[in-house]
Amino acid sequence: MHNRRQFLKKSLLLTASGLLIGSRPLLSVAQDGDTKTNKLMPPPDLFDAQVLDIDFWLKPRTLDLIRPASGERTKLLYWKDGEMIDSAYQQFCHILRDVHGKKSAPIDPKLLETLWATQAFIARFGMTKPLEVLSGYRTLESNKRLREDGIPAARKSLHLEGKAADIRIGDLHEEVLGELIQSFKQGGVGFYFRASSRGGWIHTDTGLQRSWKG
Repeated sequence: MHNRRQFLKKSLLLTASGLLIGSRPLLSVAQDGDTKTNKLMPPPDLFDAQVLDIDFWLKPRTLDLIRPASGERTKLLYWKDGEMIDSAYQQFCHILRDVHGKKSAPIDPKLLETLWATQAFIARFGMTKPLEVLSGYRTLESNKRLREDGIPAARKSLHLEGKAADIRIGDLHEEVLGELIQSFKQGGVGFYFRASSRGGWIHTDTGLQRSWKG
């Protein structure tokens, strides 16, 4: 596990430095060019959001989200001076809606906090791509349809309550993303690895702290 974590740290550092493009080529090239990666010292706090100081949590929060399913992108300041900006919150509830069921619902502000913190944390390493939301709020009908299609979807999914999102970030390996979100200790984290050109995704929710692979 230690070797795997060190390898992922090196991979992300290469990506942040602009030396490699794309998560899958990143992994293969990093493995082939071990002499190059050994010269780089990964940030010691890469998987540990607990090292963040209070200033990180008090600064204004701008969240940059994209929905591949609908082609929408929303980048807005939604929190400032300790208060949620309602108009921005409503727009994020819309972009996190059930795209297929065409219905929106209130999104847990704690979930937005996790999404923002994840994006703001990796921006410290020069990675500023939008966060892709594959699934946010789901209606009962949409959740049932996913199950019938063989796609992982719990019967009592927190997606039904607006408390979960399935996400990924371009050029960032899902294991790095998942371990970072775990370090925030704000809820559940599911790792979904897929051998495809786009890779897998990470489920994050505001329920009990737990983790799994699906």
